Amino acid sequence: MVISLSFSIPLIKTEQHFMAVAESSITTIRQATLDDLDTLVDIENRCFETDRLNRRNFRYLLTKAKAAFLVDELNHQITGYGVLLFQPGTALARLYSFAVLPEYQGAGIGKRLLEAMETEAINHGRIAVRLEIRQDNVQAMSLYRKFGYRELEALENYYEDHEDGVRMEKNLAPRLNTSLARVPYYEQTLEFTCGPAAIMMAMKCVQPDMQLDRMLELRLWREATTIFMTSGHGGCTPFGLALSAYRMGFDVDIVLKDKSALFVDTVRSKEKKEVVALVHEDFREQIRKAGIRVRYGTYSINNLESTFQQGGVPVVLISSYRIYQEKSPHWVVVTGYDSKFVYLHDPYVDYEENKSRTDCMNLPILKEEFFGMARYGKTGQRAVVIIRRRNDAQASST
Repeated sequence: MVISLSFSIPLIKTEQHFMAVAESSITTIRQATLDDLDTLVDIENRCFETDRLNRRNFRYLLTKAKAAFLVDELNHQITGYGVLLFQPGTALARLYSFAVLPEYQGAGIGKRLLEAMETEAINHGRIAVRLEIRQDNVQAMSLYRKFGYRELEALENYYEDHEDGVRMEKNLAPRLNTSLARVPYYEQTLEFTCGPAAIMMAMKCVQPDMQLDRMLELRLWREATTIFMTSGHGGCTPFGLALSAYRMGFDVDIVLKDKSALFVDTVRSKEKKEVVALVHEDFREQIRKAGIRVRYGTYSINNLESTFQQGGVPVVLISSYRIYQEKSPHWVVVTGYDSKFVYLHDPYVDYEENKSRTDCMNLPILKEEFFGMARYGKTGQRAVVIIRRRNDAQASST
């Protein structure tokens, strides 16, 4: 469900009216509870004509979601609410839904709620807030601009009624600079194609005229798959992904912790373990014949930054547990960095958890957190595939 952040057209009220209300009012911002459910549904129905949250959505947000759910009360009556979602493992928050009753708009309630939501984001260790808003919602967009939100991109045909949207972001850390980010975004279309999607983003970064589509995504997966992984389709090894990129004309480096076969421990049966190990050995022999550089050992955050500065794009294997609480390997692509954070594109969009592409683009991860998540399995295997333009190839300095 796509949620618009909306202020309905307010009833005409004079400045004197709002001053009189303010002088005799008791205002409070507090956490919402299940006791507020009926009121929240009523506010939603009065403020939105399309893309409405229903009772079930509200119950989930109040009981299960990783979220801050605030309500504004005026004389013990709820006048508006805001929902802020937190993605595990990142320093990014998403303003998911935000509404103020029409008869109370213009009284500063939206401003008060927005300030409280940003405080919640900071208290939860988030340094940026993103949101989507209807392009025709001039009043709300004006508020966000006054608060320092900037427009990231236009969203064509984004809402249920086909209205366009706008994606906006505000950096809460005053010195945060994401201007180094240059990698385009591509969303994986199958649950097991994170590796191909990540490699595709890296390749398009160094070759901007490259066309990304599902046919390429599936072809790369077929070339790089381990055949088996966990209980589903096979994932992609760093050797397989590197070979695919190399055959498409890119220069590739691989950095691994050691020479052990990745992902063997993700399957239980002896037969599957033998197949995964055999695929690994075949890939390694092809890597040797192609002359692709492989280095074994550690790979630090400083190495990532140096690689990025020199025009290489690192695709990194992480454990998805810190983000999705699932013990499975997952590929992401580094898009930039600053003094505190590494930024990455995550090709997986978890729509069942109310995520959108916004939540997965240029995710800010604290450097120490990223170094902890960039490992997989009991042995803490680390893997990085570095993509460069072939005619800019240079020996890795790392």
